Amino acid sequence: MTMKKIPAIQALYDLCKQTFSPSAASPPSSQAIKSLSSLMDSLGPADVGLTDAGKEDERGHGPFGVQFFNRVDRWAQPITYVDVHEGRNFTMCIFCFPTSSVIPLHDHPGMTVLSKVLYGSLHVKSYDWVEPAQIQISAGPQRSKVRLAKLVVDEVLTAPCSTSVLYPRSGGNLHCFTAVGPCAVLDILAPPYNESCGRSCTYYRDYPRSSFYVKEDESVSGEEDEYAWLAEVATPDELYMRNQKYTGPAIKI
Repeated sequence: MTMKKIPAIQALYDLCKQTFSPSAASPPSSQAIKSLSSLMDSLGPADVGLTDAGKEDERGHGPFGVQFFNRVDRWAQPITYVDVHEGRNFTMCIFCFPTSSVIPLHDHPGMTVLSKVLYGSLHVKSYDWVEPAQIQISAGPQRSKVRLAKLVVDEVLTAPCSTSVLYPRSGGNLHCFTAVGPCAVLDILAPPYNESCGRSCTYYRDYPRSSFYVKEDESVSGEEDEYAWLAEVATPDELYMRNQKYTGPAIKI
Protein backbone atom coordinates (compact mmCIF):
# COMPACT_ATOMS: atom_id res chain seq x y z
CA MET A 1 0.00 0.00 0.00
CA THR A 2 1.45 3.36 -1.07
CA MET A 3 1.04 6.49 1.02
CA LYS A 4 -0.62 9.45 -0.70
CA LYS A 5 1.81 12.31 -1.12
CA ILE A 6 0.88 15.53 0.69
CA PRO A 7 0.55 18.46 -1.74
CA ALA A 8 3.43 20.90 -1.43
CA ILE A 9 1.11 23.80 -0.57
CA GLN A 10 -0.41 21.72 2.27
CA ALA A 11 3.07 20.96 3.61
CA LEU A 12 3.86 24.68 3.46
CA TYR A 13 0.67 25.56 5.33
CA ASP A 14 1.39 22.94 8.01
CA LEU A 15 4.92 24.28 8.53
CA CYS A 16 3.64 27.88 8.70
CA LYS A 17 1.04 26.85 11.27
CA GLN A 18 3.77 25.25 13.37
CA THR A 19 6.20 28.16 12.95
CA PHE A 20 3.81 31.05 13.51
CA SER A 21 1.47 29.65 16.17
CA PRO A 22 1.10 31.66 19.42
CA SER A 23 2.98 28.94 21.29
CA ALA A 24 5.95 29.00 18.89
CA ALA A 25 9.07 31.10 19.40
CA SER A 26 8.52 34.76 18.57
CA PRO A 27 10.22 35.90 16.47
CA PRO A 28 10.80 32.58 14.67
CA SER A 29 14.28 31.11 14.90
CA SER A 30 16.63 31.38 11.95
CA GLN A 31 16.38 27.60 11.52
CA ALA A 32 12.57 27.79 11.30
CA ILE A 33 12.78 30.49 8.63
CA LYS A 34 15.41 28.47 6.77
CA SER A 35 13.09 25.43 6.74
CA LEU A 36 10.20 27.52 5.39
CA SER A 37 12.42 29.09 2.74
CA SER A 38 13.71 25.70 1.63
CA LEU A 39 10.18 24.37 1.23
CA MET A 40 9.07 27.48 -0.69
CA ASP A 41 12.11 27.13 -2.97
CA SER A 42 10.71 23.82 -4.19
CA LEU A 43 7.32 25.23 -5.21
CA GLY A 44 6.37 26.04 -8.79
CA PRO A 45 3.27 27.48 -10.51
CA ALA A 46 1.50 24.11 -10.74
CA ASP A 47 1.74 23.65 -6.97
CA VAL A 48 -0.64 26.58 -6.47
CA GLY A 49 -2.88 26.00 -9.49
CA LEU A 50 -1.34 28.47 -11.94
CA THR A 51 -1.41 27.60 -15.66
CA ASP A 52 -0.16 29.14 -18.91
CA ALA A 53 2.13 31.24 -16.79
CA GLY A 54 4.34 32.62 -19.53
CA LYS A 55 1.55 33.47 -22.00
CA GLU A 56 -0.87 35.45 -19.88
CA ASP A 57 0.33 38.94 -20.73
CA GLU A 58 0.09 38.95 -24.49
CA ARG A 59 -3.44 37.53 -24.54
CA GLY A 60 -4.72 39.81 -21.80
CA HIS A 61 -6.27 36.90 -19.96
CA GLY A 62 -4.21 35.92 -16.96
CA PRO A 63 -3.04 32.61 -15.49
CA PHE A 64 -6.54 31.56 -14.44
CA GLY A 65 -8.06 31.75 -17.92
CA VAL A 66 -10.09 34.06 -20.14
CA GLN A 67 -13.32 33.79 -18.15
CA PHE A 68 -11.98 36.03 -15.38
CA PHE A 69 -11.16 39.02 -17.60
CA ASN A 70 -13.24 41.24 -19.90
CA ARG A 71 -12.28 43.40 -22.87
CA VAL A 72 -11.53 46.42 -20.70
CA ASP A 73 -9.02 44.38 -18.73
CA ARG A 74 -7.04 43.67 -21.90
CA TRP A 75 -5.90 47.29 -21.97
CA ALA A 76 -5.68 47.98 -18.24
CA GLN A 77 -4.84 44.69 -16.62
CA PRO A 78 -4.86 44.61 -12.83
CA ILE A 79 -2.53 42.81 -10.51
CA THR A 80 -4.42 39.70 -9.46
CA TYR A 81 -4.48 38.95 -5.73
CA VAL A 82 -5.18 35.34 -4.75
CA ASP A 83 -5.96 34.62 -1.09
CA VAL A 84 -4.60 31.13 -0.37
CA HIS A 85 -5.06 31.33 3.40
CA GLU A 86 -5.88 34.23 5.69
CA GLY A 87 -5.50 33.69 9.42
CA ARG A 88 -4.71 35.52 12.63
CA ASN A 89 -1.09 34.37 12.75
CA PHE A 90 -0.12 34.32 9.08
CA THR A 91 -1.40 34.90 5.56
CA MET A 92 -0.50 32.98 2.39
CA CYS A 93 -1.26 34.77 -0.86
CA ILE A 94 -0.26 35.05 -4.51
CA PHE A 95 0.24 38.17 -6.63
CA CYS A 96 0.05 37.74 -10.43
CA PHE A 97 1.60 40.69 -12.28
CA PRO A 98 1.09 41.79 -15.89
CA THR A 99 4.19 43.29 -17.55
CA SER A 100 5.28 46.66 -16.06
CA SER A 101 2.71 46.56 -13.25
CA VAL A 102 3.90 47.87 -9.88
CA ILE A 103 3.20 47.42 -6.20
CA PRO A 104 4.60 50.74 -4.93
CA LEU A 105 7.06 51.13 -2.09
CA HIS A 106 5.39 50.07 1.17
CA ASP A 107 6.25 48.74 4.62
CA HIS A 108 5.54 45.66 6.76
CA PRO A 109 5.43 46.89 10.38
CA GLY A 110 6.40 44.22 12.90
CA MET A 111 6.15 41.51 10.24
CA THR A 112 8.26 38.74 8.76
CA VAL A 113 7.61 38.19 5.04
CA LEU A 114 8.79 35.39 2.75
CA SER A 115 8.45 35.93 -1.01
CA LYS A 116 8.98 33.35 -3.74
CA VAL A 117 8.89 34.21 -7.47
CA LEU A 118 6.92 31.35 -9.04
CA TYR A 119 7.49 32.33 -12.67
CA GLY A 120 8.77 35.28 -14.67
CA SER A 121 11.01 38.18 -13.64
CA LEU A 122 10.42 40.78 -10.95
CA HIS A 123 12.44 43.86 -10.06
CA VAL A 124 12.71 44.33 -6.29
CA LYS A 125 13.88 47.52 -4.61
CA SER A 126 13.93 47.50 -0.81
CA TYR A 127 15.09 49.63 2.10
CA ASP A 128 15.52 49.50 5.87
CA TRP A 129 15.24 52.55 8.12
CA VAL A 130 18.48 54.09 9.30
CA GLU A 131 18.67 53.92 13.10
CA PRO A 132 18.63 56.12 15.07
CA ALA A 133 16.00 57.81 12.93
CA GLN A 134 17.18 60.71 10.79
CA ILE A 135 14.23 62.95 9.91
CA GLN A 136 14.03 66.13 7.86
CA ILE A 137 11.16 68.51 7.12
CA SER A 138 10.92 69.53 3.46
CA ALA A 139 10.53 73.19 2.51
CA GLY A 140 7.42 74.64 0.86
CA PRO A 141 3.74 74.78 1.77
CA GLN A 142 3.42 71.02 2.27
CA ARG A 143 6.35 70.77 4.70
CA SER A 144 6.27 66.98 4.50
CA LYS A 145 8.46 64.83 6.73
CA VAL A 146 11.09 62.54 5.22
CA ARG A 147 13.11 59.85 6.93
CA LEU A 148 16.44 58.39 5.87
CA ALA A 149 16.57 54.74 4.73
CA LYS A 150 19.35 52.52 3.45
CA LEU A 151 19.06 50.54 0.23
CA VAL A 152 19.13 46.78 0.82
CA VAL A 153 18.12 45.21 -2.52
CA ASP A 154 17.93 46.63 -6.04
CA GLU A 155 17.84 43.69 -8.44
CA VAL A 156 15.79 41.54 -10.77
CA LEU A 157 14.70 38.13 -9.49
CA THR A 158 13.97 35.53 -12.17
CA ALA A 159 12.38 32.15 -11.49
CA PRO A 160 13.62 29.70 -10.46
CA CYS A 161 15.30 31.61 -7.64
CA SER A 162 15.63 31.43 -3.88
CA THR A 163 12.98 32.70 -1.50
CA SER A 164 13.52 36.24 -0.20
CA VAL A 165 12.96 37.02 3.49
CA LEU A 166 12.43 40.35 5.19
CA TYR A 167 12.15 40.99 8.92
CA PRO A 168 10.60 43.75 11.07
CA ARG A 169 13.85 45.73 11.18
CA SER A 170 16.07 44.19 8.52
CA GLY A 171 16.22 42.46 5.17
CA GLY A 172 14.44 45.26 3.30
CA ASN A 173 11.21 45.76 5.27
CA LEU A 174 10.11 48.50 2.88
CA HIS A 175 9.96 47.28 -0.71
CA CYS A 176 8.61 47.91 -4.18
CA PHE A 177 7.81 45.26 -6.84
CA THR A 178 7.89 45.97 -10.59
CA ALA A 179 7.09 43.23 -13.12
CA VAL A 180 9.74 42.95 -15.83
CA GLY A 181 7.39 40.55 -17.65
CA PRO A 182 4.35 38.54 -16.61
CA CYS A 183 5.21 36.99 -13.25
CA ALA A 184 3.74 35.65 -10.02
CA VAL A 185 4.89 35.80 -6.40
CA LEU A 186 3.87 33.63 -3.46
CA ASP A 187 3.95 35.59 -0.19
CA ILE A 188 3.76 34.55 3.45
CA LEU A 189 3.14 37.41 5.88
CA ALA A 190 3.46 36.73 9.59
CA PRO A 191 1.68 38.22 11.35
CA PRO A 192 -0.59 39.67 8.64
CA TYR A 193 -1.59 43.32 8.27
CA ASN A 194 -4.06 44.34 10.98
CA GLU A 195 -4.89 47.99 11.59
CA SER A 196 -6.28 47.37 15.08
CA CYS A 197 -2.93 45.84 16.07
CA GLY A 198 -0.91 48.69 14.58
CA ARG A 199 0.07 46.84 11.41
CA SER A 200 -1.25 49.15 8.70
CA CYS A 201 0.30 49.23 5.23
CA THR A 202 1.93 52.62 4.57
CA TYR A 203 3.14 53.73 1.14
CA TYR A 204 6.21 55.86 0.48
CA ARG A 205 8.01 57.80 -2.20
CA ASP A 206 11.80 57.74 -2.29
CA TYR A 207 14.06 60.74 -2.99
CA PRO A 208 17.83 60.80 -3.57
CA ARG A 209 19.88 61.49 -0.47
CA SER A 210 21.12 64.71 -2.07
CA SER A 211 17.56 66.08 -2.11
CA PHE A 212 17.80 67.10 1.55
CA TYR A 213 20.73 68.41 3.52
CA VAL A 214 21.83 66.32 6.46
CA LYS A 215 24.67 66.93 8.86
CA GLU A 216 27.49 64.46 8.49
CA ASP A 217 26.93 61.45 10.73
CA GLU A 218 29.58 58.79 11.32
CA SER A 219 26.83 56.18 11.76
CA VAL A 220 25.76 56.73 8.13
CA SER A 221 28.56 55.41 5.95
CA GLY A 222 28.60 54.38 2.31
CA GLU A 223 28.01 55.82 -1.13
CA GLU A 224 25.40 58.47 -1.90
CA ASP A 225 23.20 56.07 -3.86
CA GLU A 226 23.05 53.62 -0.94
CA TYR A 227 20.59 55.90 0.85
CA ALA A 228 17.29 57.62 0.10
CA TRP A 229 14.79 59.85 1.87
CA LEU A 230 11.34 58.29 2.16
CA ALA A 231 8.18 60.37 2.40
CA GLU A 232 4.82 58.87 3.39
CA VAL A 233 2.17 59.15 0.66
CA ALA A 234 -1.48 58.21 0.24
CA THR A 235 -2.34 54.87 -1.34
CA PRO A 236 -1.35 55.43 -5.00
CA ASP A 237 -4.26 55.81 -7.44
CA GLU A 238 -2.43 53.70 -10.02
CA LEU A 239 -2.40 50.65 -7.74
CA TYR A 240 -4.90 48.52 -9.67
CA MET A 241 -5.62 45.18 -8.01
CA ARG A 242 -8.42 42.63 -8.11
CA ASN A 243 -9.18 39.60 -5.98
CA GLN A 244 -9.37 36.12 -7.42
CA LYS A 245 -10.44 32.85 -5.86
CA TYR A 246 -7.70 30.33 -5.13
CA THR A 247 -8.01 27.33 -7.48
CA GLY A 248 -4.99 25.28 -6.44
CA PRO A 249 -4.89 22.12 -4.34
CA ALA A 250 -7.24 22.34 -1.34
CA ILE A 251 -5.63 23.04 2.02
CA LYS A 252 -6.81 21.20 5.11
CA ILE A 253 -6.92 23.75 7.91
